[in-house]
Amino acid sequence: MSLQTVRETNLGVVLRTVRSMAPCSRAAVASATGLNKTTVSSLVADLMSRGLVRETGVTAEHRVGRPGVMLALDETSMAAIGVEVNVDYLSVVAVDLLTHDLLTRHVPFDARSAGPDECVRQIAATVRETMDGPELSGRTVVGVSLAVPGLIDTATGTVRRAPNLGWTEVPLRDLVRALLPDPDLSVQVDNDANLGALAEYLTGSFAQTPDLVYLTGEVGIGAGLVTGGALLRGAGGFAGEIGHVPLSEEGPACACGRNGCLEALAGIDPILREAVPDRVPDRCLSASDITALVAVAVERATAGDATAVGAFERAGTWLGRGVAMLANVVNPRVVVLGGYFVPMGPWLLPNCRATASANIFAPDAGGSRVELSSLGLSAAARGGAAAMVHALDAGLLPLPAPRVRTG
Repeated sequence: MSLQTVRETNLGVVLRTVRSMAPCSRAAVASATGLNKTTVSSLVADLMSRGLVRETGVTAEHRVGRPGVMLALDETSMAAIGVEVNVDYLSVVAVDLLTHDLLTRHVPFDARSAGPDECVRQIAATVRETMDGPELSGRTVVGVSLAVPGLIDTATGTVRRAPNLGWTEVPLRDLVRALLPDPDLSVQVDNDANLGALAEYLTGSFAQTPDLVYLTGEVGIGAGLVTGGALLRGAGGFAGEIGHVPLSEEGPACACGRNGCLEALAGIDPILREAVPDRVPDRCLSASDITALVAVAVERATAGDATAVGAFERAGTWLGRGVAMLANVVNPRVVVLGGYFVPMGPWLLPNCRATASANIFAPDAGGSRVELSSLGLSAAARGGAAAMVHALDAGLLPLPAPRVRTG
């Protein structure tokens, strides 16, 4: 291993240590990492020159010798961007090095009708607009994450199959990166449920729950699985496709080509067609359709409309069967329902919880419970942005170059 590689590794070690301990002194970093104080001072100076670490002032602690100058991450210098590409919208979140929000946008966009080429142009335009916007002024963008509902080859950034979008073998990472100002900018592509689960684990109401499942509540249903504090991806990276598990041979056709999948029984499209049949058009639902129809269905259920309530309750029963399958296999502490399931929660949850409990083999449901997400429709985008920040800490992204001083 070269000296440069060793130094880059140690820069990551110090950066992670400052994140976990801040505010902390150089001496505290040396003690925590096992690196000598001279090395830590040199590494901290390097990180400060790159805009990653800053001094926050002198410690107030009573101690022998010179007071230590405290360190923290520099939340003013960098940004990471997450974009979720769904059937009916783009969601954009930008965060700083502390994963605090800098920007959140929800853009209605009919990705299913647009096709992959137009989607690529829209994604790239949205990223460029975000990078050039006032919220990120003066910041270096360390990376962009793209969340897609489908099977993703994360190593190449290729969408292998996304049935709800109608995509097959789309090299999304390379296509988007070619349209960005910096062709070397790190762009990563991952499954939307995986990134939603990361968002819940890192920043949601159930943060740091080491065994957690996130169920997307969009047109499609996917599961992001966190086990032991890490994403469970499976051999090919395709774990979590609970939406395409057939639950009823006599059930309706699914976009994947099978019949009676969970997604065809409890996805947003079938829920709305059952809940507000007089308002649903005879075609694929667009972004504006779904947003408006969810609001109508919830309004009717709140008023006690039996059709809307019944649709939500039946969907909750099917979701409970899906939750039970997951709980019997991975035994999560919590299953979080996200997306459009959240406003439907008062009617979905009772049947979902009861059905899950009745079908989970372990006593007391194995300690699993079902809850609603607090992250709304931005969960996957938020998880992607946070994942880029943590990838920087872990040395999976190149550190930004030292800043050139002027004057």
